[in-house]
Amino acid sequence: MASVLGRLEERERAARKRVEELQAELEAAQSEWDEWLIARRRVGQVWDGGESGGRDGQAGKTPDGSEAAGPSAVRPGSVVPPWREGLSAEVLAPEYQQVMGLLAERRAACGKPLNCREITALLGLEVVPAKTEGVRCKLKRLVVRGWAHEPVPGRFACGDGRGGGS
Repeated sequence: MASVLGRLEERERAARKRVEELQAELEAAQSEWDEWLIARRRVGQVWDGGESGGRDGQAGKTPDGSEAAGPSAVRPGSVVPPWREGLSAEVLAPEYQQVMGLLAERRAACGKPLNCREITALLGLEVVPAKTEGVRCKLKRLVVRGWAHEPVPGRFACGDGRGGGS
């Protein structure tokens, strides 16, 4: 019996080590992906003339001197910008707008924060680990960028304009 338990412990340690390695690899890949998204956004801004400083030295102006439009239409998978005064959720990608809408509705209704499983269900997604983790990733990104906050670990609420996250 002891040898069976020893083998189980050995396999458990190996599995735990593998999970830790994969989590570290996932974090590195997520960080690299975020950097590529930022690079794509920057190139898009320069291409659109939004952040190039203007060739005529007038940042934010079109060649005819009028104010340049804000960011172009939001695309799924676009980067979540940091929250700042006067910025509405309309600048977020549609999936983030849905999440923010749910958090805002909940704040208006009773003010209690939601957990990831509740938000996943309210979004009409199947409540399975893969979907829940995707929602958790979005929520954590919204918290880091100041759109939402996490008053209690694992529970999320609409941001109150502090701009700093949790």
